[in-house]
Amino acid sequence: MASRITELVLDCRDAVALAAWWAEVLGYEVLGTEDDGAVEIGPPGQEPKGVVPTIVFAPVAEPTPGKLRLHLDLNATDRSQAQELERLLGLGATPVDVGQGPLSGTMTWHVLADPEGNEFCLLASTVAPLPG
Repeated sequence: MASRITELVLDCRDAVALAAWWAEVLGYEVLGTEDDGAVEIGPPGQEPKGVVPTIVFAPVAEPTPGKLRLHLDLNATDRSQAQELERLLGLGATPVDVGQGPLSGTMTWHVLADPEGNEFCLLASTVAPLPG
């Protein structure tokens, strides 16, 4: 037997706002809100514990010290990397320099941060959208 990732949990200061931002980025919907203020988002119409992991935004009073050891990698589904970069920047993502250098034949991703400073990468290749 093996385990499967069903949820990714991200500590944040404003769970409602950050969940809404990521839902817009990913084309997800809010699946629920817990009594403690945590907000879960996931693919529209997916059953609980479905194939695609959901993301839970858990409110915490204090910011996480230092750099997170986990980040998300995104791929555009219906446009080029440049077009998706423009969309993400328009939604409020900010470029981050972690020493990756300029785009090149071997450095093909953009490092960005969400409105609370959580880093993520936009990769060059495109992928098929989720079914449904």
